[in-house]
Amino acid sequence: MLTLDEALARLLSAIRPLAETERVSTFEALGRVLAEGVRSGLDVPPQDNTSMDGYALRCADVPAAGTLLPVSQRIPAGHVGQPLQPGSAARIFTGAQIPPGADAVVPQEQCESEGEGVRIGIVPAPGQWIRRRGEDVTYGAEVLARGTRLTPQALGLAASVGAAALTVSRRPRVALFSTGDELVMPGEPLKPGAIYNSNRFTLRGLIQALGCECADLGIVPDRLDATRAALREAARHNDLIVTSGGVSVGEEDHLRPGVQAEGRVDYWQMAIKPGKPLAFGEVRRDGGGHAWFMGLPGNPVSSFITFVLMVRPALLALQGATATALHPTPMRADFDWPKPDKRREFLRARRNALGGLDLFPNQSSGVLTSAVWGDGVVDNPSGRAIARGDTVAFLPFAELLS
Repeated sequence: MLTLDEALARLLSAIRPLAETERVSTFEALGRVLAEGVRSGLDVPPQDNTSMDGYALRCADVPAAGTLLPVSQRIPAGHVGQPLQPGSAARIFTGAQIPPGADAVVPQEQCESEGEGVRIGIVPAPGQWIRRRGEDVTYGAEVLARGTRLTPQALGLAASVGAAALTVSRRPRVALFSTGDELVMPGEPLKPGAIYNSNRFTLRGLIQALGCECADLGIVPDRLDATRAALREAARHNDLIVTSGGVSVGEEDHLRPGVQAEGRVDYWQMAIKPGKPLAFGEVRRDGGGHAWFMGLPGNPVSSFITFVLMVRPALLALQGATATALHPTPMRADFDWPKPDKRREFLRARRNALGGLDLFPNQSSGVLTSAVWGDGVVDNPSGRAIARGDTVAFLPFAELLS
């Protein structure tokens, strides 16, 4: 069996970023991946300004606490003041530009208004409470690199340097279908031997959460001709095909021979639990080119875990994202796990009020309630027993699902 790291390295070495880009409004770019870096056309802030409501003054005019200065002007944010008259103070508000001649700001809490003047309660230090021109961003600096996945704070940074639009990679187009005559949709009668198709909802949601376009092709009958037809249809207009179920070697598992007939496929057994089987390959398009193919296991939790560990980085790589690795958080285990598996395990857990982790009691690959009850997984190395109080590696769903 391949280790997870080996399988992921093979996957990412094969996939190349999509060539197509588009220009989108910065307002609409959340979650997109930059195809071009963003450089600043100005200093941020563009001029020295105050970080406090208070009084702008010359330190030389306040030799001692309690000095009384006349107030010569009032400068709200968005307005430019006049040069500061010697021996006076300017009433100033957060974000307003520092008037020429002033070299400090004293917060209003340390001042006392007296008639037309203000009594300064401290001896100010030069530069206090002044944000200097360019202290955040200097003209010409690259503030966001190519390959950055745009978060809300990244959009704010782009806006702060005046970027009204951004060049991003095209959204990946992902085709999704399930195989299995036992599958029915919620709302339909549940006949004997049938189960509701939960994977279709989970995988569709995961694809959409990553900002991809999802073409849902539904449930494909357990026949080789139907499987091949679905693969050809899926490859026509999509970059990646994701399926669940049917990737094993049983007589009713038609995905592997279907992909082999329409392209090529590798079958990997990964040393992880849940989620051992994964099929990876490509399906030819009419007229040339191909769509990537990833076949996930059918058990609900196996399908979910395999997606977040393997499909997620593949979709990010298609968009040219430079950061695809996961970063576990060390946390305290408030549970015992005395009989570990020989495979690397991903145990559904959640944080508790004491700052530790509780474990869902049933870790079966068919128990989807574990992935709803939990807020992440413990990444447990193969063969490692866990005792209460041990430090473990925790991967929050907040990182895995975005």
